[in-house]
Amino acid sequence: MEKVVATNRKARHDYHIEENYEAGIVLTGTEVKSVRSSKVNLKDSYARVENGEIFLYNMHISPYEPGNRYNHDPLRVRKLLMHKIEINRLSGKIMEKGYALIPLKLYLKKGRVKVEIGLARGKKLYDKRRDIAERDSKREMERAFRDKQRDY
Repeated sequence: MEKVVATNRKARHDYHIEENYEAGIVLTGTEVKSVRSSKVNLKDSYARVENGEIFLYNMHISPYEPGNRYNHDPLRVRKLLMHKIEINRLSGKIMEKGYALIPLKLYLKKGRVKVEIGLARGKKLYDKRRDIAERDSKREMERAFRDKQRDY
């Protein structure tokens, strides 16, 4: 049972997601309390492999209101927890041209905060237009089917 806290909806619009990975994340106490109250934004965040470790950048976790002096910097760099084999595999794939690690969602699983990161390749403008056209045509077909069902 998992509770989704935040999703990065823009990621699927801007990138082709090829593989998904689950990672733990190192947080402080007040950050966990803010995450549990869904005060998280993944919009412009990304992950990077450095020295055999994965770090998450630009993920905004709002300060916990009753946290006073124990509060954290909202945009601090956070370490992700993954197996060494997975990190090595990801770093090899990221070396290829055009790949990036993008966080897709943040969720609670058995009381622990987890991040789903995706190995992503950037979309071109014409890919975005094609996706929009497919979505619109699908919507039109569903509307026509629904109208035809009403006629009967």
